[in-house]
Amino acid sequence: MNIVHSVEGLTSYDQPMHLALGVFDGVHVGHQAVMSEAVNAAQKESSDMGVAGVVTFEPHPIRVLAPERAPRRILASIGHKAELLSDVGISVLCVQEFTLDFASVTAKKFITDLVKSCKDLRSISVGEDWIFGKDRGGNVQKLKEWGRELGFDVYAITPVMVAGERVSSTRIRQAVRDGNLSAAEDMLGRPYDVVGTVIEGKQLARQLGFPTANTIVHNEQLPPDGVWALKVTILDPRWAGKTFNAIGNLGRRPTVEHEGARRLLEIHLFDFTGDIYGIDVEAEFVSYIRKEQKFSGIEELKAQIESDVAQVKASFNKA
Repeated sequence: MNIVHSVEGLTSYDQPMHLALGVFDGVHVGHQAVMSEAVNAAQKESSDMGVAGVVTFEPHPIRVLAPERAPRRILASIGHKAELLSDVGISVLCVQEFTLDFASVTAKKFITDLVKSCKDLRSISVGEDWIFGKDRGGNVQKLKEWGRELGFDVYAITPVMVAGERVSSTRIRQAVRDGNLSAAEDMLGRPYDVVGTVIEGKQLARQLGFPTANTIVHNEQLPPDGVWALKVTILDPRWAGKTFNAIGNLGRRPTVEHEGARRLLEIHLFDFTGDIYGIDVEAEFVSYIRKEQKFSGIEELKAQIESDVAQVKASFNKA
């Protein structure tokens, strides 16, 4: 996956370019349908010369235009999004910074600049109701007009429906908040996971015999606090993307921390030794074990951890 940090960064590509445009928070099945159109168009180019790319915006435009209405959590950070896009066949990610100045650019100028930056733009794929540009002046109808004028095709993709309703990032965030991860998985087309960075903690869990990787999640939507069975991938070449079964506690550790402590995902990897401080990990939420609770003391906490670990290991052995 190659990442460029503005539309102008696309000038380095000489090959026929096929782009999917959108915010794509979460890369759900609706987003994947838009991207698949770009991937399919690129694959039809002779001699495998086509390039499938995504143009997205950071931060989310609503955080700039109407921060009071912006969701508190996103579904995938840019780094996580890049990984997900690679999985669906996208080879170039263009992250355009979204600012108030950029928001003042008209839809026509944005498309004209995009055509100028791409030496050979062949197609643009969008959701059929995509609105963009200053004062929401751009839509699919105008995009098709500009395509005929500037020489690119436009593919407008209809919404994807799950359980009789349109898939949206809002629906998925609500499902994750509610702990309904099976519904989230149906709309994402994959199990729900988050990416975070491991930080150094107090090492109390190590003293209890269960060393944990204290993980700060990258501003992604989290499910309810509590103990979870996890599958964790270490995003570092030294571990070659290996995935480990794990148990995790999501919350504020009320038995050992003061009120208002930082919310963390504490991860205990099974059958693992090594130092992963400062390294990113990807944690897939497999199943919910119990709520987070405050125990009378360390010994009661240790006994509960032992019970939780045994339960999670047994669940993986049955799978």
